[in-house]
Amino acid sequence: MKPWSWGIVAAVLIELAFGMLAGADGVGVVALDSGPVRGTAQDGVGAFLGIPYAAPPVGELRWKPPQKPAPWSGVLEASSFGPACPQAGPLEAASCEDCLYLNVWTPARASGTKLPVMVWLHGGGFNFGAASQPEYHGRNLARQGVVVVTVNYRLGPLGYLAHPALAAESPSAMAGNYGLLDQIEALKWVRRNIAAFGGDPDTVTIFGQSAGSRSVSLLTISPLSQGLFHRAIAQSGGPILGSEYLTPAFNGDLEAVSRMGRELSVRLDCAKAADELACLRARPSMDVVRAADCKTGLFEDGLFFAPVFDGQALPPNPADLTDLAGSQRRVPMIVGSTGNEGTAYLRGERGLTVGKYEAFLAARFDARADQALAVFPVSGDADVAGAIDRFITVAVNAQPARFMARALERSGCGAYLYRFTRTPDTTRARELGAFHGVDLAYVFGNMSEADGYTAADRELSRQVMAYWVNFARTGDPNGPGLAPWPMYRAASDEFLEFADTVRAGKDLYKQQCDFIDRVSRFGLTR
Repeated sequence: MKPWSWGIVAAVLIELAFGMLAGADGVGVVALDSGPVRGTAQDGVGAFLGIPYAAPPVGELRWKPPQKPAPWSGVLEASSFGPACPQAGPLEAASCEDCLYLNVWTPARASGTKLPVMVWLHGGGFNFGAASQPEYHGRNLARQGVVVVTVNYRLGPLGYLAHPALAAESPSAMAGNYGLLDQIEALKWVRRNIAAFGGDPDTVTIFGQSAGSRSVSLLTISPLSQGLFHRAIAQSGGPILGSEYLTPAFNGDLEAVSRMGRELSVRLDCAKAADELACLRARPSMDVVRAADCKTGLFEDGLFFAPVFDGQALPPNPADLTDLAGSQRRVPMIVGSTGNEGTAYLRGERGLTVGKYEAFLAARFDARADQALAVFPVSGDADVAGAIDRFITVAVNAQPARFMARALERSGCGAYLYRFTRTPDTTRARELGAFHGVDLAYVFGNMSEADGYTAADRELSRQVMAYWVNFARTGDPNGPGLAPWPMYRAASDEFLEFADTVRAGKDLYKQQCDFIDRVSRFGLTR
């Protein structure tokens, strides 16, 4: 932040009088409730990066609900992304516990404009990822006539630690879900500030993929998100529902996740401390992340930190999902999945046998494992990888999407179901098919010939962005020049297929989805 001078003061006061002034090669200063920010411009789109939407969740604020950021007096130069939240892996070096930042891309030329707003929640299994990843850059999507916001939120044990001592110190007995509370705080920030970027606070769409998709679905049932958004798009992931089939440890049960919290405290040598929470809060953030060692996978259980049904940010019981028609926000949704959701999880797996597959199903279905094997069959070891891919595609993603669509139909609100099966000629897609996340390049329009994308991919991206933007604007994705997308009805069971051509289909994985409905521990059959 640069210090004030009288020249800067005068310039800022002039610019703030107009809200935002954008020239051909730059953007002006935008007034926020916490202080003024200045972004950069490229090709008619303003980018405001690394804006703090909450106070740094450090020290005594670790494992506390997010607080408003401290106001600043000078102009904040919003020209670079904030750090990722602490995590292991490729983004570790770029991560920091002071990570609650968001980014805004806007095509608006003045603050009086009222454009639809799209707020993106990134994926990464609630343990990895950041809003700064190149695939989420919002310039190309914003160019379609929307204001795009991407959000960092706390991850892993720093974002979702549930522990009895945290519940005991909380005035509302809340423990866990801090990352979800961050997302809600970011939506409150959007409500207060997005008009200054030309966005309409009464036309907000939340959208996300994988863990971001699950976050979107959970926000539709959170009692704390009322009035903060008006439409939702969930790409590959429902509200915890389905997650227990990815790994049985990931089930949203507060007591189960609290046991993981107590185990983490043991690993950090804090369980027997005189002040256990003080000990935990004193540990460096990356020590906490490394102690959690969240490597839970398809064939092993370990510590896992993700949203829990706590009775505060979310309903108290996962079984409440069966009444989504009553508890769900009455907002229209787009929900869907890709054609090969499981291949990314199988990457690097060796020695897949029928016996290992049967054990995999037994861990998820107990006495009904034989029924699951009949619905997701194999004839030999060579079939196992394909069967697991299909199982994850259906049970973890496609069936939860259909469940959400049916719940919305019962509530009298519209939903649109899709499957994405276009396989681009990229290195990753040649290996993994229409993998988990293949749709991201098409939603954001971030693709290049060097990566293997073709004119056909760019045309499909144009159509996908048009559907998404139409939906953000009106709640209906349909528009001129686009293949008709029928609103979901259980009786017809129609969906839209994003393949080499865009076309309607019906009865998506019907036998398998019906089976998951019947055997789910949530009792989904009505």
